[in-house]
Amino acid sequence: MRRTVALTAAVALAGLGATAHASTPAADRTADRTAPPSRPLAGLRILLSNDDSMRAAKASNSDGLGLYELRRAMCAAGADVVVMAPWQVQSGKGTAVTNGGALTVQRRTALPAGYEDDCAGAPSGGAVFGVCVAEGGCAPDSPGATPADTVKLALRGGLAAKAGWRGAPDLVLTGINSGPNVAASVNDSGTVGAAVAAIDQDVPAIAFSSSGDESQLHFPRENYRAHAEFGARFVAGLKERGLLTSAFALKVDYPDVSAGRKAGAPVWTRVGDGAVAYHAYEQRGSGDTFDIALGLCEGGEGDGVECAENREDADSTWLLGKGHVTVAPITWDRTYGTPVDARRELKAVQRYVEREAPRP
Repeated sequence: MRRTVALTAAVALAGLGATAHASTPAADRTADRTAPPSRPLAGLRILLSNDDSMRAAKASNSDGLGLYELRRAMCAAGADVVVMAPWQVQSGKGTAVTNGGALTVQRRTALPAGYEDDCAGAPSGGAVFGVCVAEGGCAPDSPGATPADTVKLALRGGLAAKAGWRGAPDLVLTGINSGPNVAASVNDSGTVGAAVAAIDQDVPAIAFSSSGDESQLHFPRENYRAHAEFGARFVAGLKERGLLTSAFALKVDYPDVSAGRKAGAPVWTRVGDGAVAYHAYEQRGSGDTFDIALGLCEGGEGDGVECAENREDADSTWLLGKGHVTVAPITWDRTYGTPVDARRELKAVQRYVEREAPRP
């Protein structure tokens, strides 16, 4: 069956999509081999963004808590992390960009409780910046830059000006999003859109999204933490094998483990061709106004064409139906029928996911 909920009453569900890189220098690779096993990402510079903002203030944990868990895990593994994220929640923006005006990059000095010292030993100190559409400063009600804005700005001068980084980061990570980005929702996802913005600039990127609890209205810290710790090991494995590529981005979704169920092993998937949630439009009486609501597919016979999933290897099936971590390759190229580039890298990453990737 299908049902709809008002978007204003279920902001957290927006996570269902409503929401020139050079290889590591030889000197860095040599240093990495001597790094303690507990710091496998030593020497790696990571730009971190999302579409949920950098606020982490809501009780539902839908406005950026996952970003701080990912920052924590990457710094613990030895990476140097800088955050540039939207000032306000920007779920559902896809690859949208702001075409005029000005953007302000403002550092956050008071971080959420418990995350203040996570990156104290990193060269950049784990600096966190919010990006707003404004001149001179970001006020509490300033509109946020889009997720793609934050990545493009960071790579085209923001990191150099605010963090002193020369050249591109080694990797862009986006998320952890509040809610899975699977099936048709991927096209709307700002989390995925920000990762696409990175590979557009020839920088490797991974988009992370986590399921909420059974209600999909609350996003437990346990899910974010489990995903972030898995993510650090996942990135370390890619780095060790030389598989951080900008030929395509990776989309990594994590199931709900808050009730004690362990996540299943990573599965290589395709983006599903059905829907888990979709935008619905409800007319107010017979007038000209339509309320925007979120349509939810609930697996019944009455769900219809919009919700039907026809792919056995769909991300939504393996994540939501079977409880596995899902990994799917994402590319910027929208040309239908285009030959697949980087076949060797694609097969190598698929083999890593299926045979060698860490288990949750």
